[in-house]
Amino acid sequence: MPLAGSRDWLRWPRDPDRRRFGYGADYNPEQWPREVWEEDLRLMRRAGVTIVTVGVFSWSRLRPDPYTWDFGWLDEVMDLLHGNGTAVDLATATASPPAWLTTAHPEVLPVTRTGETVWPGARQHWRPTSPVFRRYALELVEALAERYGGHPALAAWHVSNELGCHNFYDYSDDAAAAFRVWLRDRYGSVDGLNRAWATDFWSQRYGDWEQVLPPRLAASHVNPTQQLDFTRFSSDALRDHLRAEREVLRRITPDVPVTTNFMVMGHVSEMNYADWAGEVDFVSNDHYVRPGPGGADELSFSANLTGGLAGGRPWYLMEHSTSAVNWRAVNPPKAPGELARDSLLHVAHGADAVCFFQWRQSAAGAEKYHSAMVPHAGPQSPVFADAAELGRVLAEDLAEVAGTPRLPARAAVVVDWESGWAVRRDSLPSSLLDAQREALDWYTAFLGAGVRADVLPVGASWEGYGLVVAPLLHVLPEATAGRLEDYVSGGGHLVTTYFSGIVDEDDHVHPGGYPGPLRDLLGLRVDEFAPLDEGVSAALDDGSAGTVWSDRITVTDPATEVLARYADGHLAGRAAVTRRAVPGGGSAAYVSTRLDEEHRTALLGRLLEAAGVGAELPGHLRGRVELAVRGDGGGGVEYHFLANRTEEPVVLDGLPGTPLTGSAGEADGVLAPRGIAVRRVPGRGAGAG
Repeated sequence: MPLAGSRDWLRWPRDPDRRRFGYGADYNPEQWPREVWEEDLRLMRRAGVTIVTVGVFSWSRLRPDPYTWDFGWLDEVMDLLHGNGTAVDLATATASPPAWLTTAHPEVLPVTRTGETVWPGARQHWRPTSPVFRRYALELVEALAERYGGHPALAAWHVSNELGCHNFYDYSDDAAAAFRVWLRDRYGSVDGLNRAWATDFWSQRYGDWEQVLPPRLAASHVNPTQQLDFTRFSSDALRDHLRAEREVLRRITPDVPVTTNFMVMGHVSEMNYADWAGEVDFVSNDHYVRPGPGGADELSFSANLTGGLAGGRPWYLMEHSTSAVNWRAVNPPKAPGELARDSLLHVAHGADAVCFFQWRQSAAGAEKYHSAMVPHAGPQSPVFADAAELGRVLAEDLAEVAGTPRLPARAAVVVDWESGWAVRRDSLPSSLLDAQREALDWYTAFLGAGVRADVLPVGASWEGYGLVVAPLLHVLPEATAGRLEDYVSGGGHLVTTYFSGIVDEDDHVHPGGYPGPLRDLLGLRVDEFAPLDEGVSAALDDGSAGTVWSDRITVTDPATEVLARYADGHLAGRAAVTRRAVPGGGSAAYVSTRLDEEHRTALLGRLLEAAGVGAELPGHLRGRVELAVRGDGGGGVEYHFLANRTEEPVVLDGLPGTPLTGSAGEADGVLAPRGIAVRRVPGRGAGAG
């Protein structure tokens, strides 16, 4: 499954002309007696497992003390897996340092915002900026690369594990020193820092770099730009650790691809994965579906965004769950059909490997109640049967889909990590702002309208997209504002929302009124924010109602059409939703409040019609079925994934194509509740790009 213009994204021990999905799990044989390993291999064959991740948390086994290395057990595991026809995604094992290291060097332990030490006892108890930790970690990486770089089972390197999951923020002296270096690189001088941080406010002006600290516990609201910069720095510090391990691996094993598992769930993670995606040879992601209503939509959104980060190329689902997890307040199991649906929704959006955490459910430890492919009930359980059936579907029914890119849609939802970070901090007009929720709301509206939409990081190209929704684009540098103007003037149709275009990259309010550089494009001026209390709504004259936010808007351009007005309160009669057409056929719409799902979907329908972007599903399936499309990219063949968004059977009449799957979802033209089906369709050459 090679990526165009790059190395093979996985080194499969197979015929390179044969398409095949990766399928498997995290495998932790060190947790089990040797006699269990043979049963594991037999069950892996039965389940159709083709690849496993090994060694994620094995540092203390591989190097039990500073003077001893023990590779014997891992040698045997690698050999056994190779003999079983199972490839290995080998972890560098640096995710959690061993007790001997933290005892000898407690200075590697993270420090919280309040000055408390994060002690060993869980995982990821290390500072991303610790030179001591870096030295020992790279020694381990080098030893693994030297020993296993030529092993025939090795398919890829897996750097650390879920970088930043528990140690994203570190306020130690190491972090302070590295933060100053980062700031010096960004601003050049203390005067540049003072300007960016507006330090004349509250007498925060700095005279020397040594005076600058991380945003530790303070008497009141910490400088907002300092907070934003520390988040940027913290993401970059972890990215630098990824680079350090990757460079060791590339030096010793230049032909083995390197990845690390992102955690794209929603989009506002602390790690800026839009900046990280270019650092790996192929994008990988961990995702755990949210139980309850809307969970499958969020899964689709996250898988879609992962595909966007991968540039539309195949990517690797490194972890998800067969059933229940263990870390929520209540952890219900998955309903029948959800194991396959969740897995195949990721495949629909470009995943070429589907893996679980983990292979065999732990008997002890913090994750012993987390589901696995082989649960406590053993291989006779329904979970294992469902996992084995999924392995069959991937290997037999869908093999020809492997390696194909996802085909671009005609619409997109744009997400921006920095805006998400900025609206989550303190001292804002409202604490109810949620960029992740707003982006997901609009994505759900596309699903409700039966229209495919790609989810893209803000820096991606918008060329070829007829309609782009950029919600809560709060941090708006002039360069990004210019790209939006160019998109609209070139005939594109833009939708943005409240609290967008407010500040520049230094978190300084754009002068001249809100929404800053977007005022002329939108043909309006926001004179004052009017955030709404929790539980309070604002009625609109089209029968809808908004929550979270409202704006006092003055329309400044006669070309700006008011699509809805506020119907009550002190904003009665003022514009709430607008659209401005521009010469060249483009338009820019503004939505000043959070609409409910029904009315957001209805508004989106009007905007899609004006943009000339139509649904690809017949009317009776819109809102009930999600469509995602992969294909060969040359117009020869497409693969239509059809996911049932309801709890009722759906008749798939009026659709083209030949079904590729049976038990995974479609039988006799009927899509089962929570089912997902795949059809081979003659290519149309349609889509963006």
